[in-house]
Amino acid sequence: MDHTRARTVGELKASGYKWESVKDELRRNLIARLEAGAPLFTDILGYEETVIPQVQNAILSRHDILFLGLRGQAKTRMLRKLTDLLDETIPIIAGSEIHDHPYHPISRQARDLVDQKGDDAPIEWVGRAERYREKLATPDVTIADLIGEVDMIKHAEGRYLSSEFTMHFGLIPRTNRGIFCINELPDLAPKIQVGLFNVLEERDVQIRGYPVRLELDLCLVFSANPEDYTNRGRIVTPLKDRIGSVIRTHYPLTREIGMAVNDQNAWLDRGGTRKQAIPVYIKEIVEEVARLARSSPHVNQQSGVSARMSIANLENVVSSAERRAILNAEPAVVPRVSDLGALASSSRGKVELLMSEEEGHEDKLIGRLVGEAVKNLVTSHVDLRELRPLVDYFESGQTLELGDGMAARTVLERIARLPLLRKRAEELAGKSFAQGVDPDARDAAVASAAEFLLEGLHVHNKLNKNVKQGGVSYRR
Repeated sequence: MDHTRARTVGELKASGYKWESVKDELRRNLIARLEAGAPLFTDILGYEETVIPQVQNAILSRHDILFLGLRGQAKTRMLRKLTDLLDETIPIIAGSEIHDHPYHPISRQARDLVDQKGDDAPIEWVGRAERYREKLATPDVTIADLIGEVDMIKHAEGRYLSSEFTMHFGLIPRTNRGIFCINELPDLAPKIQVGLFNVLEERDVQIRGYPVRLELDLCLVFSANPEDYTNRGRIVTPLKDRIGSVIRTHYPLTREIGMAVNDQNAWLDRGGTRKQAIPVYIKEIVEEVARLARSSPHVNQQSGVSARMSIANLENVVSSAERRAILNAEPAVVPRVSDLGALASSSRGKVELLMSEEEGHEDKLIGRLVGEAVKNLVTSHVDLRELRPLVDYFESGQTLELGDGMAARTVLERIARLPLLRKRAEELAGKSFAQGVDPDARDAAVASAAEFLLEGLHVHNKLNKNVKQGGVSYRR
């Protein structure tokens, strides 16, 4: 019999539905996924061999979980995705505020209803989305918010203070038979953390000291930043002791994984009639900037460099190219090296400099990181020794002026007197796009590749570059 057709406790029993705790439910559904070879987190990249096995172990062990990691490491996303391991629907006593199980009601209202009507007590079905609650830990969070409080309005209506009917349940009881998440756990006041002891260990709550004991069925999950967790010590020790598994997250271990994360999360499909193509070297540079920032001695590494920086940077680079295409009425949007200047605004605030750094150093640091990223990557795309004739051309006193607002056709006109540059740019453009170069985007792609080659010569000290209003000039 289909369990979901049951509308009373008696019908539910007749259908063969069995009582099961939420952690057993998570465990059962995870085992089914593992046996079917299905992924646990379908949209989380780079954790397949590191974080995800630890999460699977924690669920199989029926543990409460703390994700410990720097900002921008998908902690909250993974916590929310745990709901995929919940059943699509579960039965509750009709009208229950805390999702009372029809076989084991714990609230006074549900117990009275079952006592009065027995197997005729009505039930409802709730979906998995209603079984997940999340609270951001802030200093003003109270025990009443999480556990509950005496409702003085109900008391004024004639109920005794000691009656369970005067209780207003907090977020945790209202998440009974589900997953309750506290984000940024160290920011929760220590006295409030103490209030979680019983929930984590004994699985019960007491409200206002009255003899009201609710035996909750919960999976508790948390997120925290290791700077808060270890240095400031703001998670009280007994609370750490009660959390079953602490799982360390991390940034993408390779540039390729980081690029895949950026492609997955950045808003790149702008619609419209213009063709859009992003050269692979531009994507590599954007990700390499973040990777270099994560090892820079000028950046506070305890705060980390969020993956959100790379995502925002990629979006801004594409927007810079899109703006140029609109202004020049071009048919294609293809980012260039000159568009990397747009990284400054999308990187500000996402890298925390050391206290010793002078004010205004942020933009200079980003500029240096971009140059270093180009230097690290250009040799993987071209042998600069083959471009020696270009250097000889500039040594004769020639200059070449380009700019981020310059139309692709103008760039091609200016490099026409450099046939070697044009040839190498065409070759690079031909292999820099996963789907090949669209005919409408060919000119823009060649212009982008030419800029990349010139910038590569500059960062390797083969050419000088003067930055001025509206563009740059390359010379020897």
